[in-house]
Amino acid sequence: MNTDIIKKILNEHIKEIRVEESEIKKIKSDVKKFCLKLKDKIKNKKIDAQVFIGGSLAKHTLIKKDKYDVDVFVRFNKKYSNELSNILKEILGKDVKTIHGSRDYFQIKKDKIVIEIVPVIKIKRPEEALNVTDLSYFHVKYVKDKLKKNKSLIKEIKLAKSFCEANRVYGAESYIKGFSGYSIELLIIHYGSFLKFIEAIAENKKDQIIIDDLGFYKRGNVLSSLNETKTRSPIILIDPTFKERNVLAGLSYETFLKFKKICKEFLKKPALSFFKKKDIYGEIKNENGLRIISIKTNKPRGDVAGTKSKKFFNFFINELKKEFEVKKAEFEYNEMKNIAYFYLVLNKKKDEIIKGPPVCLIENFNNFKRTHPNIIIKNNIAYAKISHIVEFEEFFKNFLEKNKKIIKDMSIKEIKILKSF
Repeated sequence: MNTDIIKKILNEHIKEIRVEESEIKKIKSDVKKFCLKLKDKIKNKKIDAQVFIGGSLAKHTLIKKDKYDVDVFVRFNKKYSNELSNILKEILGKDVKTIHGSRDYFQIKKDKIVIEIVPVIKIKRPEEALNVTDLSYFHVKYVKDKLKKNKSLIKEIKLAKSFCEANRVYGAESYIKGFSGYSIELLIIHYGSFLKFIEAIAENKKDQIIIDDLGFYKRGNVLSSLNETKTRSPIILIDPTFKERNVLAGLSYETFLKFKKICKEFLKKPALSFFKKKDIYGEIKNENGLRIISIKTNKPRGDVAGTKSKKFFNFFINELKKEFEVKKAEFEYNEMKNIAYFYLVLNKKKDEIIKGPPVCLIENFNNFKRTHPNIIIKNNIAYAKISHIVEFEEFFKNFLEKNKKIIKDMSIKEIKILKSF
């Protein structure tokens, strides 16, 4: 590992993602004005609620982008717990977009800023949370306190977020199953720097990484103490604000292994390009056997539509593997367009011999023979030769016809081939 080259790259990239002070002032000014108006509306309606700013803006970890997401939380008294979203929507008025989730929240766009207004319950203890967003106040406070004590971590968090986003592992959404912003902040606080973080991931040989910085559990007791559903992820990151929560419970092994591979590649051959989001089509457009599929669901754009699309992608790939060798399969969900794209590089599958039932299992044997008329008997076991001669377009047509009900049940309203060569 060439530490000098890596340091040079990191220093160069931190300059690239630095937000100019004048731009930060403008963002803060616009958000402050919005919050003051929101507070007035809450006061006029005599609602018991407070407003606070969260996310990267509050923690000073904002990264240069074309548009900036700002989280504004409205902490309601517990007595409103059953109608938080409805009350907040009434307060905000008609000029907001509703984002559906476990608890609906709202979005307002203003110039280069996208303000997300999230309703939460005002709680004294994390144990009282009814939704993970109710913990946001504690998360912001914890991270801000840590960064206040060690300001050098701010730069490291920015690098980590930029790296994860560029490599499509950033986001706790179900169709990504990656690293949330809060989890990245905690990981950098734990490891001390971006470089130490990716080194730890690249060098890890354990089945699971367990991080419990506040020592809530005795060594080795985390797995037995937490609910089994919270300990299936490759990294168990105990929330320092709430010991019952694994912050990375949603991280999939698929995403983790992808990230681990990228970390290894960067450390072996460091380059600034690792911090640039790759154009999937641009990287594979010249490959033989390229197919691009687009799908639309009947769900509103966001996590639900993205998750439905990813589930269908997995189903489609499993069916595809029966007839083709899938060399590459990439999924991309465009939230703005609410369209998912499947980028596939396929080869014809070679003929294969499949094993059937023993001849003594008469019913199973006869069923196998009906499906595969030209069977071979060897050592009293049936075998059949399968030839894969179908073209992709024919496979696609048959797939749509055969799986009409499944496609409908999976909320897919449109599926088509964009490119096939």
